[in-house]
Amino acid sequence: MMDHSALQPVAAEALNRATRIIGSRIPGAVTLKSDRDLVTDVDLAVEDELREFLTAETPEIGFLGEEHGHTGPKDRWWVLDPVDGTSNLAHGIPLCGVSLGLVDGDRGVLAAIELPFLGARYTAVKGGGAFAGDQPIRIADVDRMSDAVLSVGDFATGEDAEPKNRVRLGLLARLGARAHRIRMLGSAAIDLAWVVDGKLAGTVILANFPWDTAAGVLLVREAGGLVFDRDGSDHTVDSAATIAVGPALHAELLELLRQAELDLD
Repeated sequence: MMDHSALQPVAAEALNRATRIIGSRIPGAVTLKSDRDLVTDVDLAVEDELREFLTAETPEIGFLGEEHGHTGPKDRWWVLDPVDGTSNLAHGIPLCGVSLGLVDGDRGVLAAIELPFLGARYTAVKGGGAFAGDQPIRIADVDRMSDAVLSVGDFATGEDAEPKNRVRLGLLARLGARAHRIRMLGSAAIDLAWVVDGKLAGTVILANFPWDTAAGVLLVREAGGLVFDRDGSDHTVDSAATIAVGPALHAELLELLRQAELDLD
């Protein structure tokens, strides 16, 4: 198995550069990419800077950014969400993150997430555990749904949003009847990082874009959590959904999602 730990300093410097950009400016130009999906000049500046930096430092590794797509090799590739939680950033809500992962095949092997307004950095290399700063961390494996604070991903937008959101509403109703609390944070990077950090018992994101999830998925796995697709299969970059939780609540959470999906039949 290839040792990817030598690339950690490169990932750390990439996050440092992103943090400097985000901390030095407020969003100016805000553009609507599609139905209620925003991009700001900050997103673009971060992606441009990190694409140039990582391509120069690791020309043998490809790069996928949310805003400008894939360049370079496709067997191993960096994947970046320059600002995960753009709508939060554009509205002055400090819940956003920079999510940088390294994918080998169909799974993440290196993760680096920075929450610039919260002063938190999370990192992992496959097989090496998960860290908050320089401290190793493990998930809080909550064993009762009534004790669990869970997050859910944003509602779908666009032409086919209505049936997708009926599943989300059905799931929210079921979770609301059993869980301690439900949160919608607006950033998959934070959802997954806070599962790792024990702030959340789990998260249900009924979508899967690699720039949103590749880094966080590896973090959860390295911290002892499970990440699976909506059908219960093991999560990959090609999965339809991203569901992360501790082992104790895995079966119950999957059953609640199955019930919500049956409501559409």
